[in-house]
Amino acid sequence: MFSSTAAVYGEPAELPLVETSPTNPVNTYGDTKLAVDRAITTYTRAFEFGAISLRYFNVAGAHDCGDGTMIGEHHIPETHLIPLALDAALGRIDKLSLFGEGCPTTDGTCVCDYIHVTDLARAHLLALAAVHPGEHKIYNLGNGFGFSNLQVVQAIREVAALPFEVTSAPRRTRQPLPPPNAHNAHSAGHPKTRHPRERRRRPAIPPIASLTT
Repeated sequence: MFSSTAAVYGEPAELPLVETSPTNPVNTYGDTKLAVDRAITTYTRAFEFGAISLRYFNVAGAHDCGDGTMIGEHHIPETHLIPLALDAALGRIDKLSLFGEGCPTTDGTCVCDYIHVTDLARAHLLALAAVHPGEHKIYNLGNGFGFSNLQVVQAIREVAALPFEVTSAPRRTRQPLPPPNAHNAHSAGHPKTRHPRERRRRPAIPPIASLTT
């Protein structure tokens, strides 16, 4: 089981992104993940080895253990939009910087597909049942719908019920640009043994943000 990434697709020419979409990574992260994907494909063919690559979109949220315990991630430094927006709302940082404007999207900010971490874990268990010797299967893992950076900010404001400052910053180096109408960027969804296109949608950004540590 390999944790791959949707970054292997780079700047897509069209949507939806599916597992057969052309791969053209624009950064080292996507490049190295694609190199491993290709190596796995060669290995499975040569040695009758079964493998699955899961191409994550943007993982977010924290897992609710049901006993009041939350399992999340803690980055130092933090680079992800949702936890940074929550940090800004809670006064842990002075302001939130949004990287990149002028994207070909409804509000001009980058659009991302977010998947809840609990759904991601379930997808791994489902994928195990789909492993077959001599086959390297690839599945995209996403929510199935894109949210712009400004939509995420508004969702955080609703969840936290607190104001915070947002500023614009230059687009990050080699950050893929979304194609036009990227809000409709459907990913192929969670792997299941019956058909790779079957999927179950997760709630939108506010529920994900409310379960973020």
